[in-house]
Amino acid sequence: MTLMLYIACVLMGWLNVYAAVYSPESQTSLFDMSTNAGKQLMWIGTTVLLIIAILVINYRFWDTFAFVIYGLTILSLLLVLVAGSNVNGSRSWFKFGAFSIQPAEFAKLGTALALARYIDYPGVNLNKLKDQLWCAGIIALPAVLIIASNETGSMLVFASFIIMLYREGLPGIYPLIGIVVVTLFILTLIVPKLYLFIAILALGGITFFLTPHYQRSVQNVLAIVVSAVAMIAIVAGVDFFVNDVLQPHQQNRIRVLINPAADPLGAGWNVTQAKIAIGSGRMSGKGFLEGTQTKFDFVPEQSTDFIFCTIGEEHGFVGSLIVVGLFVMLLCRIVLLAEKQRTRFARVYGYAVAGIIFFHVMINIGMTIGLMPVIGIPLPFFSYGGSSLWSFSILLFIFLKLDSRRVGMFTR
Repeated sequence: MTLMLYIACVLMGWLNVYAAVYSPESQTSLFDMSTNAGKQLMWIGTTVLLIIAILVINYRFWDTFAFVIYGLTILSLLLVLVAGSNVNGSRSWFKFGAFSIQPAEFAKLGTALALARYIDYPGVNLNKLKDQLWCAGIIALPAVLIIASNETGSMLVFASFIIMLYREGLPGIYPLIGIVVVTLFILTLIVPKLYLFIAILALGGITFFLTPHYQRSVQNVLAIVVSAVAMIAIVAGVDFFVNDVLQPHQQNRIRVLINPAADPLGAGWNVTQAKIAIGSGRMSGKGFLEGTQTKFDFVPEQSTDFIFCTIGEEHGFVGSLIVVGLFVMLLCRIVLLAEKQRTRFARVYGYAVAGIIFFHVMINIGMTIGLMPVIGIPLPFFSYGGSSLWSFSILLFIFLKLDSRRVGMFTR
């Protein structure tokens, strides 16, 4: 079943890449190697070879050489800073003639393997600060190098590992802190700071008075005070972060997310046109190759980051629902298989794969409908690009190879 879901996603992605680059005047062929559709077909062919290689390699290879693979991905991230090509202001690509490879896509694979290998060590317990710091370091190293190459979007996906870490015993306070920080950041952009300060102080006071007298120890009271001060500091620091840390184009994306009408012909153009394209598809869509927004290139990067616009316009709500349904079934299948694994390494890795795919789908679709800032990450198996297709396919099929140890490969 997992294999069928994968094939369905890849084939639908290829057809939608073709629709995104199709020109009624030239009537380009689906197999024209001068177009993104033709090149994607080539990437699909090479991906099949990679999948065969993964299935042939002994499953023990991946845990034995996990840290070696991680080290190679770190080395590639360092090399791209020196010898990489600058694409759209980001030095994160190796160019080989007409083709490009983005090491950041494969860094997620190396990090997933390294985390799974470390957590699989006897005695590792994510309730211990030492093990938490080791995991944080494994994640932070590639994330920092990706930021250095000006690929903020790819770096944010590393937050997906929190799902796997939580499943393996990371205290719930850490995901809660993350949710609180993100919530306060968004609220600060849309609500006056004074109101937030009052709300935080009121929340702290309510928490104190609702705490039973026998639990009002110095430690608990101090925890309430520190939490309130930390929340106030976050609210107060948002302006500094947005204005002095983020780059101008990132600031514009944040402003457009809060107010899409702020710059409709500039920073808000992509999102506005994306929503028009998706909305124009209505219930059943305009039909394959009949999307007017798609044909006339109103949405930039439509075969890559905004491929979901093509799906929404040409196949409507029904087609969009089918695509989302495919991803939901794939994610549920991966999690179900992960829970059945006999080794901790395979289970941890499976959850890492599920988390990475989930974050990509959530952010990519969210940014095309205006619920997430435009940060330029692909829709797994659908967006045009060899690096994306290779990395997601390798991620998935390494897990299926690990799972083949549990059951016969063709019973899935």
